[in-house]
Amino acid sequence: MKTSLILFILFIAFAVVFLASALVFANPDMLPKHPGYPMGKAVDPVKGQSLANDPGQSNATGENSLNKAAAFDDSHSKQNLSINLNDQRLLEKPGAGLLPKVQGPNIKIEPLVKEGTKVNASPQ
Repeated sequence: MKTSLILFILFIAFAVVFLASALVFANPDMLPKHPGYPMGKAVDPVKGQSLANDPGQSNATGENSLNKAAAFDDSHSKQNLSINLNDQRLLEKPGAGLLPKVQGPNIKIEPLVKEGTKVNASPQ
């Protein structure tokens, strides 16, 4: 029991030392380049040091990132309507309940009932 505990502690210590040395010997040239932060040339009033991580760089969120964010959902949110061959003849759509004006032969639709008889509501 004691040997397994000692081995476990040694393993943890070795892992901590290995990870710490990996951070110490990291090559900064292998880190990804980024456009920077929007602080610009801000200077600390007390010590006179630069407040930005990389002074003089432009803001990472520019016009390009705004355009990409706006176009992100375009591929699945836009309408892809099929072409209706009957709609190619339309000249004007007047609105609900009215027949549209079309190009080509117009077919007149006659009303089904031309006359009606009036019925009194009170029987005699």
